[in-house]
Amino acid sequence: MEKVRHQLFLPRPLSDRLEALAAKPGASKSAILEDAITAWLNRRGASELEDRFAIRLDRLTQAIGRVDRDAYVILETLALFIRFELSIQTPLAENDHAGRALGAKRFEAFVTQVGRQVSTGRRTLGAAAEDGE
Repeated sequence: MEKVRHQLFLPRPLSDRLEALAAKPGASKSAILEDAITAWLNRRGASELEDRFAIRLDRLTQAIGRVDRDAYVILETLALFIRFELSIQTPLAENDHAGRALGAKRFEAFVTQVGRQVSTGRRTLGAAAEDGE
């Protein structure tokens, strides 16, 4: 690799530190300065990448926060609804086969409807759900 000669002016204390480091076996001023400049430029490049993507990452973080909040609200609503329904519905008798069959049929219809809604991407709440986005 071709090397280019540079003439530098350093403050005396920095120059003394460089001389002390270069005096150690296996070290040279050129190697020390090359490592230092490479490290500085790499940090600078990392900073530019961070600056470039920071705004986008902040937006993604906020969006994930909203999704997390919405999921919590949905789960809490579902849990409260299930608790309410279970508290007002009377249990079926063991021998009430017609009632159990009707319950199974309604549950199957419910699961089918949920699958249909999820597969099409439609929302049950319509415009009210979209306003919160």
